[in-house]
Amino acid sequence: MADRRRPVDDDALAHLRASDPVLCGIIDRCGPGGLRERPDRQQTEHYAALVRSIVGQQLSTKAAAAIHARLLSRFEGRDPTPEQILADDPEELRAAAGLSRAKVQFLRSLAQHVLNGTLELERLNELDDEAVISELTTVKGIGVWSAHMFLMFHLRRPDVLAVGDLGIRRSMMLAYGLPELPAPAIMEQIAAPWRPHRTLACRYLWQALDNEPA
Repeated sequence: MADRRRPVDDDALAHLRASDPVLCGIIDRCGPGGLRERPDRQQTEHYAALVRSIVGQQLSTKAAAAIHARLLSRFEGRDPTPEQILADDPEELRAAAGLSRAKVQFLRSLAQHVLNGTLELERLNELDDEAVISELTTVKGIGVWSAHMFLMFHLRRPDVLAVGDLGIRRSMMLAYGLPELPAPAIMEQIAAPWRPHRTLACRYLWQALDNEPA
């Protein structure tokens, strides 16, 4: 698979370097020439991106991609619509795609919210970050972590701190010499100087963790 990289904004990078010497060191080690793009975040349509997010919860990237591919195969290689999800037999969908029963329920909850207008996907681009989180977390199975990932990788919002992400917490712990995984309040304190570019900082923290020796 090609190594997709998203160019890094020079102004954002300069801000992060100047604001935090620890993060500056991470950037130097990882390199400023562009960060790897996550292959599971290439979807451009909101509904399909949320479906993929639900499918991939608590799975490795490889396992998530395999299950998502089986889901698409069930719908002739296309992203399923809300109508198709609700029309499908839940047990048959679960077996065909290799989904858990809980994830089938989550997919059906998403479809129901979209069709009954509770979740207005076309409005998400217009809402601020907190409002997007509030909207998405009305859906069963979409929590704050999933909403943060949607903001960061789908809507490309620049100032999101994924306080619930284990990778970010572990990377912070290692980089800042913390005795344990940091609580959200500590993470917010550390990340305060990074504003308004906390998304980019998180991406460097993820890459730093990927670069750690096994």
